[in-house]
Amino acid sequence: MRQGFIGAVLLGLAVLAAAPALAEEARLPVVATFSVLGDMAKAIGGEHVAVTTLVGPDSDTHSYEPTPRDAQTISAAKLLITNGLGLEGWLDRLRSAAQFKGTVVVATAGIAPLTIAEDEGGAGARAGKRVRDPHAWQSAANGEVYADNIMKGLVAADPAHADDYRRRADAYRAELAALDKTIRETLADIPKEKRRVITTHDAFQYYGQAYGVAFLAPLGVTTESEPSAGDLAKLERQIRREHIKALFLENVTSPRLIAQIAKETGAVVGPPLYSDALSKPDAPAGTYLTMLEYNTAVLKAGMLKN
Repeated sequence: MRQGFIGAVLLGLAVLAAAPALAEEARLPVVATFSVLGDMAKAIGGEHVAVTTLVGPDSDTHSYEPTPRDAQTISAAKLLITNGLGLEGWLDRLRSAAQFKGTVVVATAGIAPLTIAEDEGGAGARAGKRVRDPHAWQSAANGEVYADNIMKGLVAADPAHADDYRRRADAYRAELAALDKTIRETLADIPKEKRRVITTHDAFQYYGQAYGVAFLAPLGVTTESEPSAGDLAKLERQIRREHIKALFLENVTSPRLIAQIAKETGAVVGPPLYSDALSKPDAPAGTYLTMLEYNTAVLKAGMLKN
């Protein structure tokens, strides 16, 4: 009888040990290309999804180099969430290697992309050529479009939990709409002539268009470009002429250029901005919502010094 009791206990323990693994298998396997999309997918998918993010916190999606393990991860997924607009230049090759057969979400679908002259960002670029700016998430209103596209992708891949995905997406979009209003109110008292900011690369044009801020950058829409000496000198002259003090390094870029500009112009580098990646969870921009809140507070403090 004692042996029967022990056997029952061991069986119960085995069932309990297997439960987390079974629960994990029951969740929809989702891959997001970078941290902003991964955070959104978790917020909307909730307990029904297991999200893997390829390009993690404080990492640069522009220059990312995929690994064989990434191909395996995508191959096992049912849903792949991408930004589009040329952000993930490495993704087509990775998808081909993974032979991905699941649902693909392009989070920027439906957003009218901004464009920027490529020659603003580096040496050797062809004058007049314009490229699409992929950083559409920098506007909270665009974030609502991202959320809707992600929700639709989750519903298509996992219709059994469609009602939950729609409910969570509605709540998330409401948070973004409230945040969009808060950002406008926060920046409302900044005089027009002070609304100028220097960043490393052109990652904030959507933010600038939405909230009335002019962003200037030595690099273009990608961190992989290099500015010409003439472009850099022109930017430094403008900084001196307009007495711009709002100078920021981004969390995904090298400090070299911003340090050089600060040295040449006397401007002081402010706290880091989060552009193409979230921070780690213990830093101030661990989610998409807190990233926009943090960036707004830091930008306002910098612009008021102009």
